[in-house]
Amino acid sequence: MTNTNLFSDSKSGDYDYFFDKGLSGNVVREISKIKKEPGWMLERRLKALKFFESMPMPAWGPDISALNLQDMRYYVKSKAGNTDNWKDVPADIKNTFDKLGIPEAERKFLAGSTAQFESEVIYHNLKKQWEKQGILFMDLDSGLREHPEIVEEYFGTVVPFSDNKFAALNTAVWSGGSFIYVPKGVKCTIPLQTYFRINTQNMGQFERTLIIAEEGSFVNYIEGCSAPVYSVSSLHAAVVEVIAKKNSRIRYTTIQNWSNNVYNLVTKRSVAYENSTVQWLDGNMGSAVTQKYPTVILKETGATAEITSIAYAGKGQVQDTGAKAIHLAPNTNSRIISKSVSQAGGRSSYRGLVHVAKGAKHSKCFVECVAYMLDDKSRSDTYPTLKIDEKMTTVAHEARAGKISSEKLFYLMSRGISEKDALTMIVTGFMESFTKELPMEYALELNRLITLQMEHSMG
Repeated sequence: MTNTNLFSDSKSGDYDYFFDKGLSGNVVREISKIKKEPGWMLERRLKALKFFESMPMPAWGPDISALNLQDMRYYVKSKAGNTDNWKDVPADIKNTFDKLGIPEAERKFLAGSTAQFESEVIYHNLKKQWEKQGILFMDLDSGLREHPEIVEEYFGTVVPFSDNKFAALNTAVWSGGSFIYVPKGVKCTIPLQTYFRINTQNMGQFERTLIIAEEGSFVNYIEGCSAPVYSVSSLHAAVVEVIAKKNSRIRYTTIQNWSNNVYNLVTKRSVAYENSTVQWLDGNMGSAVTQKYPTVILKETGATAEITSIAYAGKGQVQDTGAKAIHLAPNTNSRIISKSVSQAGGRSSYRGLVHVAKGAKHSKCFVECVAYMLDDKSRSDTYPTLKIDEKMTTVAHEARAGKISSEKLFYLMSRGISEKDALTMIVTGFMESFTKELPMEYALELNRLITLQMEHSMG
C-alpha cells in the first residue's frame, strides 16, 4: 500500500510521482519500492540514511548554511517513460532537450545518449555497432535490474556512503545516472553522453554513475548539466564511481552550466589499476556553490591520472573546485591543471591534494593552478596539499593568480576591439587547454557559454 502522505497533488497531472518536501526512512523505502529494488539495495540505502543523519554539515569550504535539506523534494518522476525513440519523449520535455542540442549531437557524433529529467532517465539509446561488441550503456536503475551481479560487485566500492555527508545522502536516495560496462579489449572511440536536467523548484537530483572499463578497453564519456533559474534553491549531489582495469583508458568529461539557485555538491572518484589511464576534463560554470574535486587513486604500478579543470565564477557564484591524485604504487604519474576566472564579485578556489604513499617509488606529480580576477570585487584562493611519504618522488607545483595585464588589453583594443570583446577573447584563450580536448561541437558550445556568462556579469 502506497504511503500517500509522501506525495503532493500540486503537479499530479504532469508527474507519476511528486514527493512532498523532506527526508525520512519512509521516503527512502518508497523510492526503493517504486523501483522494485532487491533487498540488499534497500538495506544499503537505509544504512546510508542513518549515517547521513548522524553527520553534521561540513564546516570547511564554502558557506552552505543557507541550504535547507528538509526543504527539498527527494524524488520527482515525470509521466514520461524510458524510451529509446526520441519521437516518443513528451513534447514539453523533448523541447527542453532540443534547445540544448541533445538529439543533434547524437546524430552527429555520439555512440549513445541518455537524457535524465528530474529523478529519472526518460530517453536512452546505444548504437547497434557498440551494443554488438558487448558494451552496456544504460541508466543505473536499469543496470541494477538487468545486471545485478555487476552492480552489486562494484556499487559503493570506490565511494562508500561513509565517505562524506553528501555521499551518504546520495546513497540513501540515488536515482538515475549512468551505468557503463566496457568488455575486455573493446574500444568505444565515439563518445557516450548523458545530460542531466533539473526542472523543478526545491528539488534534489541524486544521480549515481558507475563506469567499469575492463582490461585493455577504452571509453569516452561526456555529461552535461543544466537547470532553469528559480528564486529558491535546488540541490545536485551526485556520486560517480569509475574503475579502470589493467591497460584500460577512460576519459570522463563534465560541462555544467547550473543556474545560480543550484548547490552542486558532488563526489567523483576513480581507481586506476596497472598501466591504466584516467582522464578527467571538468568544466564548471553557474551554480550558487560548486564543490567538486575529481579524484584518481593510482592503485597499481604504471597508472596515470590526467585532470584538467576550468571554473568561471560570476556574480553570486562560488566555484570551489580542484583535484586529488593519490599514489599508492610505484611508477605512477599524475598531472593536474586547474584554471579559473572570477568576475563581478564571484569567488573561485582551487582545493587539491597530491598524496604519495610510502613505497610508491619513482612517482611523478605535476600541479599547475592559474587564476584570473577580472575586477577588484572578485576573489581567488588556492588550498594545495602535498603529502609526500616517499623520498624517491618527483613533485612540481606551480600557482599563479592575478589580473589580466593592461598591455594585453591595450594591444587588442588598439586593433579596434572593444574592451568587453577583448576580455572575452583573453579568457577563452586562457581556457584553451581545456576546450582543445573537447569534440568541436562541445568546444564551440563551451566558448559560447563562457561568453554569455561574461556578458551577464559585465551587464
